[in-house]
This record gives sequence, C-alpha cells and structure tokens, in this order.
Amino acid sequence: MLHFPILRAGQPYKSLSVLDVTNFKTGEKIAELSQANSGLIRKDFSQAEKNKQTLNDLPVHELLTMCNNAAALFMKEELPINGATQSPEDYIRILSSTTGMPEVLCRKNMDKISFVLDEMETVLSGLTRGLDLSILDQGWGSENGSSLSYLCTTNSLGAILPNNSPGVHSLWLPSIPLKVPLVLKPGTQEPWTPYRVIQAFIAAGCPPEAFSFYPTDYSGAKEILLRSGRSMFFGGASTVQAWEKDPRVQIHGPGWSKVLFGEDQAENWQQYLDTLVDSILINSGRSCLNASGVWAPSHAREIAEALAKRLAKIQAKPMDDPEAQLAAFVNPAVAESISKLIESGLSEGGAEDLTAKYRDCDRVVAVDGCTFLLPTIIWCERPEHPLANTELLFPFASVIEIPQNEILKKMGQTLVLTALTEDKKFIQRILAAPNVDRLNLGPIPTSKVSWDQPHEGNLFEHLYKQRAFQSGHFLTNGRKFVNEI
Repeated sequence: MLHFPILRAGQPYKSLSVLDVTNFKTGEKIAELSQANSGLIRKDFSQAEKNKQTLNDLPVHELLTMCNNAAALFMKEELPINGATQSPEDYIRILSSTTGMPEVLCRKNMDKISFVLDEMETVLSGLTRGLDLSILDQGWGSENGSSLSYLCTTNSLGAILPNNSPGVHSLWLPSIPLKVPLVLKPGTQEPWTPYRVIQAFIAAGCPPEAFSFYPTDYSGAKEILLRSGRSMFFGGASTVQAWEKDPRVQIHGPGWSKVLFGEDQAENWQQYLDTLVDSILINSGRSCLNASGVWAPSHAREIAEALAKRLAKIQAKPMDDPEAQLAAFVNPAVAESISKLIESGLSEGGAEDLTAKYRDCDRVVAVDGCTFLLPTIIWCERPEHPLANTELLFPFASVIEIPQNEILKKMGQTLVLTALTEDKKFIQRILAAPNVDRLNLGPIPTSKVSWDQPHEGNLFEHLYKQRAFQSGHFLTNGRKFVNEI
C-alpha cells in the first residue's frame, strides 16, 4: 500500500491520522495520505526563514539547471514514494484512476509540466520582463544605466491545490528558481503530481528544505493561507471568495474565458470554427482557460448550431482509450447535479440546449463504469440569462448575440479573451477593457498558453517588489550609484 507522508521541509513524517485515496471507478483503496493538523503546520512555519536561506545560498543559474534536470526526471525516471518507487507509466495510470482524467490527457498535462520546467529561463524572462536574474542573487544591480534592487516579500509560497487538472501545477513551479520555498496542500484526489514534482526537484539537487507538503483539512489550509507571506488559492467561486481582497493571496478561481466576434468577422465565423471547438474542448473543459462563452453581434445562432453539431460527435470513452477527450466525474452525483443546474436554467426560458437534438442519449452517460457529462452548447437569447455567464467543469459554453458596442460591458470578468476582429477602433476598446486579464488577438484558442507570458497574475510580482536603491559605496566597477540633485 502506497503511503504519502507529510513533508516537513523535505523530511517525511507519518501521521496517525490518514485519509484513504481510492480508485474512483472501483472504490479500491490505492494509497493513504498522512494528514497534517493546523498545530503542526503552525509550528513548522517557525523555520520558514531558515528554509528560505537554503535557496538564497544558490545562484539562480544553478536553480535553473536543476529545473532542466527535474524536467527529465519528472518525465522519464522512477521516483520515490516513501520507500517505494513510481515509474512515469505508473504515475499516469494512478493519476487517471483517482481524478477521472483519461490517461491520454494525463500524459499531455505531464508534458506541459515537463515543458515548463525545461523552459524555465524563458518563463522567468516573461514574468520579469527580461530582468537580469543575477540581480536576485546579490539583491541589486544595474540595467540600461539605472540601478535596480528587488526585495523578496515572503519566506514561502503557500499553495492550496485543486483536483481538476494536473496542468495547473505548472503555475507554482517558478517559485523555486525565484528562491521561494513551497508549502503545498494537495488535493485529496490528486497528491500524485505535486509529490512527484517535489521528488524530481530533490533528485535534481534542490535542497529538500524548500518543499513542505501538507495533506490537510480546511483548518490546515487556512493556516497555510494565513502564515505564508504569499500564497496561491485554487478553487471554486464560493471557496475563494473570502480571500479575494487579501493581497497576499493570488486567486485562481473560475475564468469565465470567452471568444468574441467583431462585426467585421462575424459573417466569416465558419473559418474560426476549429478555434472555437478547441477553446471549449481541450483538456475536457476542466481549465479556467477553456471558453465558457461565445459572444457575437450577428450570426450567433448559426455559430451555436455549428458548434453543437461538432461537439455532439464527441463520445465518452474508457480511461485508457488513446482517443479519449472527456474526463469522468469521480462523484457521479456531481455530474447529475450539474446537469440539473443546466435544466433549471433552461426551464426559465430564453435558452436552449442545441446539442440535445444532435445526440441520441442524455447529457449524463455511463461508460465502462464511469460517469460523464457530454459537451453542451447553450443558445441564450439575452446576456442576462443565468446560463449566459456560467462556467462548469466539462465542455460547456453559451452562445449569445449582442450588439458590438455592448459586448465588453456586458460580458463580465474574463480571464482569457480571444478576439476575432480586425477593426482597429474596436481592438483599441478591447485593449483598454479592465475586465479582460489575458488577450488573444486573432484565431488563437483561449486554452493555448504562451509560457513567456503571465498566466493569471504575475508570480514574480507576487513574490517580489522593486525598491528605490542608491548607495554611497563603490559597489561595481568603481562607480558610485548616487548622484546629487
């Protein structure tokens, strides 16, 4: 029986309190998670400054080399789990068996994590806007004739992690080369990825003290958020709401990502159909980057019909099928509840499930002992309809027709917006829209990430702040930084 210990600054610790991790399809017990209580977590934070020093002592270029080596180890090698070892193939199978993510999608997410580790220098260049990273080693430096100094604002980065998709773990990886130790609370169904990443880093030579791993309950998660100087919180809208105004916590909740058509391109919608499908479907719609809405000033009903016809062809397949595109729900009751929520919205009128007429079964289906929700496209007659701006954990999107001059105001907060327009004045309005976090101009799926750009919030700016810096000492090249005014 596999056992996940608590990691206290890299040191394994077995708790008397454990949580079973089970195969969602068979109910078979696969592993145990040692549970950390809030008192233990609170005690361990007293060592945070000491743990950080282990990363401070290493130059950034060495940490980047460790990231490159960790990428290969994570992807290709057997790594330890409390006295046992786990191959990449074992990792894929067991990850799928507890999360409902098909093995082929688990592998794609594994590729994503490995890619980010291997390309970490490029990722940091994007996050820091090309900063000379050696400045983080000595705390000061100069660029373009100006003196620079950056102050790290925390001794640790806490992260409350989700179960829905392994790919999100790529977001906290830059913390290590940025010299900030990690304090991770894994999802109860997905401890596999963060633990494997930690073991890959340690095998690559990274100090174990940089990694704490606390499977825990609500009170333990709260302790991490309160005591980490900076943290990331992944969760649903109601879960993260209490922390949204805390500047120490970077929220990763629903994205409400969208595709928008301008008046000049709406009639050309057919040439963008693949972009729309990929935006909605990739990674089984489990990401905050997946489009949950398509907004157009005309031809919206035609767009909705075409999307429904395409997505209704997607079938649920077994977890080991290499062509599987849909993730199963670990708890079948959740799938039923989501479907009932959709039906409740439809019952209010002004909306229609267009995919229903293109398939010969219900939205909720069982295949090979697993429960799935089939892709669903909703036509909404007005932007105020409750289903017009809803995000759900499967390939689901609403299509709305609305005048171009009203779209930006009524579409609400949007993590990723793919804007299909060549209208320069409209593009300027989109660029100035405060409710758009990430913008794709042209036929780029919302789910496609450029890793030299911040994904959701900038982790470097979350962990560091620039400070005014001058010195009367000869710090470099015999030159004083201070000029008298």
